[in-house]
Amino acid sequence: MTDVGEIIKALNDFGRFQALLVVLMTLSAPSVGFHMFSQLFMVLEELHHCNTSWFDTIGLNLTKEEKLNFTLPKKPDGTFEECFMYTPVEDQSLEAIERYGLNSSVSCQEGWVYPSKREPSLVTQFDLVCDRKDLIDISQSIFMLGLLAGALVSGMLSDRYGRRPLSLLSLLIVGMFGVATAFAPNFYVYSMLRFLVGVSISGASISILALGIEWVGVNYRPHTIVIAHLGFATGQMVLGGLAYAFRDWRLLQIVGSVPVLALFFYIWVLPESPRWLVTKGKVKEAKELLQKAAAMNKRTIPPNLLDQLNPEKKAKSGSILDLFRKPQLMKVTLVMSSVWFVNSLAYYGLSLNVGRFGVNIYLTQVIFGAVEIPARVICLFLMQWIGRKKCQACCLLLGGAVCLLITVIPKNLPVVVTVLAVIGKFTIAGSFSTSYVYTTELFPTVVRQTGNGVCQMIARVAGIISPLVGVLEKFHESIPVVIFGSTAMAGGILCFLLPETCGRELLDYVDEVGGENRTSKTVSKSLENGHFKPTEENDQGEKTTVTRL
Repeated sequence: MTDVGEIIKALNDFGRFQALLVVLMTLSAPSVGFHMFSQLFMVLEELHHCNTSWFDTIGLNLTKEEKLNFTLPKKPDGTFEECFMYTPVEDQSLEAIERYGLNSSVSCQEGWVYPSKREPSLVTQFDLVCDRKDLIDISQSIFMLGLLAGALVSGMLSDRYGRRPLSLLSLLIVGMFGVATAFAPNFYVYSMLRFLVGVSISGASISILALGIEWVGVNYRPHTIVIAHLGFATGQMVLGGLAYAFRDWRLLQIVGSVPVLALFFYIWVLPESPRWLVTKGKVKEAKELLQKAAAMNKRTIPPNLLDQLNPEKKAKSGSILDLFRKPQLMKVTLVMSSVWFVNSLAYYGLSLNVGRFGVNIYLTQVIFGAVEIPARVICLFLMQWIGRKKCQACCLLLGGAVCLLITVIPKNLPVVVTVLAVIGKFTIAGSFSTSYVYTTELFPTVVRQTGNGVCQMIARVAGIISPLVGVLEKFHESIPVVIFGSTAMAGGILCFLLPETCGRELLDYVDEVGGENRTSKTVSKSLENGHFKPTEENDQGEKTTVTRL
């Protein structure tokens, strides 16, 4: 019996075929970074005041400033109220108003005026000011709910119908509804379209990442995910430049969404996962794909390997219930869900407070994207050097410890606090990359996307909760940071309950979890000082780095 992993070794763990596939993955990644943070530049604060055009028929010969003095109350600092106006009158003359004034005030009756005359934004288009300002946060929460729904639904659909069709459909929806969002006639339609974009972004991210992971060899799984994450960070940096160049929110939305539609050629070049095909009994299709990959890599697969490629059994589509039917798989599901939750909680919590560099918002966005690149690259080497489990645990423990340490640093040492916060963000960002690799390797093929979807769903819940934790600051300023730090450390401790997966083949079936199958699939190497040493049987002399179990 031959499994797909052995054939992938024969056709090259990471040859020209896999390199092209990773490039395709990376091309779609910047779109995720764009849509995740694009609304930030569409709701920039605008100067505004109530529309008091009712006074135009009374004060015909007054300047604009004089009309405002008559119709708008002032704050203690002497500036005009933004959300209140004097109660309009109909029968009084200008002389009476000058003598007695307008004393009672009401909220804005006829909308708002925006003196800056800047390019249209969501704020000016849909009047997201005063009592409507909360709609901004509500819209962002709706987008996060879309990511949550997509994480759950897309995982199950990907396991049932395949990685390729869901990837293609999700990218099409991202592009179409992303462009459609720019033409939303009102804020409620805009929020609905953003929800659909969030759903499709989750579908694209989950399916394409799994597709890449299932095509590469054992040693290159972390590289594949981290490279995709670098594309996400690049998207954040590109967003800063696009937002600076295109201040009109509709134009920015179109420019950021159209490139996804340019990926229509994926329909001809994006392959299906051979692992998924085999688990579904589609062995003939899997063999054809593997032979094409071998030809592109200029390798030949031994005929006996292909002849022996048969599914041990035709696996039914996985469901969420399958994740809890086997004790070992249930433990993996619960622990990894907890890790994803604390990862997301700490990541978004720190992102709201770290990086206030005192520069304009466009440059700040570029910096936020740039700082994640070294964190994720360093994490790639750590995963290979010390293993997934230790890397995941150490990142969370260090990030949590740094958060807790921040609470004891005096306020008069802002530089020290900033350095610690940046270290915390680096470690949590690295932990996120590790989570993607580790989760993919822990779940078997038949429920891999379902497991990934559940974990990402839990992470999205944490992303929604994280800003709400900041509200606790009114009781004590250290409470939010203590919560972020303590939960991260708890997640780091839980990681030690998981098995190590570095240097081991992916599992395909639920029955293999917790058994000896994974051990039997380990790459044939001998261990020396915690690293694999080639044996005489390995004539290619491949080098693999894993952690001793």
